[in-house]
Amino acid sequence: MMDSIFFILSKVVQLCIEPLNWVITFVFLSLLFLALRKLDLCKRFLILALLDLLIVGWLPTSELGLRSLEDAVPKTSLVNLAGNDIGGIIILGGAIEGGEIALDRGEVSIGSAAERVTKAFELIRKYPDLPFIFSGYSGRINPRGPSEAEAFKQLVAEQGLSEKMAHYENQSRNTYENVLYVKPMIEELGLKNAAGASKPWLLITSASHMYRSVKIFEKQGIDVLPLPVDYQTANSIPWTSFNLGGGADNWNNLLHELVGIFAYWITGKI
Repeated sequence: MMDSIFFILSKVVQLCIEPLNWVITFVFLSLLFLALRKLDLCKRFLILALLDLLIVGWLPTSELGLRSLEDAVPKTSLVNLAGNDIGGIIILGGAIEGGEIALDRGEVSIGSAAERVTKAFELIRKYPDLPFIFSGYSGRINPRGPSEAEAFKQLVAEQGLSEKMAHYENQSRNTYENVLYVKPMIEELGLKNAAGASKPWLLITSASHMYRSVKIFEKQGIDVLPLPVDYQTANSIPWTSFNLGGGADNWNNLLHELVGIFAYWITGKI
C-alpha cells in the first residue's frame, strides 16, 4: 500500500514541478486578476510567465545541472571486460511505449531514451551467453495494453535475437521497484565467482537516471557496472542557445531526478 501511495504521489509531484506548467498557471492568474481589475497583480504574473519561458528556453540554465548529474557516475569501459567477468545484463524500462499505442497500432513505439534499447541489443549480441533481464511494467497510473517488458520481448523477437538467456520482470512501476523485483532474479540467474558470490551485472539506463539507480542497487547490496546511455548534454555549454522545447525536456529530466533522489533518500530507499 505504501509503495502505491509513493508511486501516485510521485506522479502528482512530477506534474507540479514541470516548468511549462507554471507558465500556464501564471497566465491563468494574470487573466484572473485582469478580470478582477487588479492590474498590478496581472502585470506581475505576466512577468513571471515571461521569466519562466526565458529561464526554460535559455539552455545553459538547465544543461549545467543536467550535465553534472549525467557525469556523476563514470561509464564502465568494456574494452578489457570479458564475458566471464560479468554476472549478466540489466536493462531498466523507461524507453518503450508498451501501452495504449502498442495496443491500438500493433507496433511497439520507442521514446526519446531509445539508446537503452539499442545498447541492450548491442550487448546481447556481444555477450550471447550472459543472462539478461529487462525490468519494467509501466510508469502510468492507469496502464493499458502490454507491459514494457512484453514490448521489449517483442522487439527481441523482431531483431532475431536469441531468447535463450532472456528474462523479464513485468511488475515494477518505478526505479525502486525495478531493483526490488530483479534482486531475487539476479541472485538466482547471475554467474558466480570462485567464492560463490554473484559477479557484478552491467546496468543500462539513461545517464541522468544512473546515479539514482546505482544508489538503489547499492542499498540492496547488488554490485553493478554502470553503462549510462541517452546523454542529453555535451562537454561544452551552449551559452548563446535558446530552445524552449529542448530546455523544457532538460528541466523535466533534471527536476524529476533531483526530486526522485531526495524522495528516495528521505524514505530510506538510497
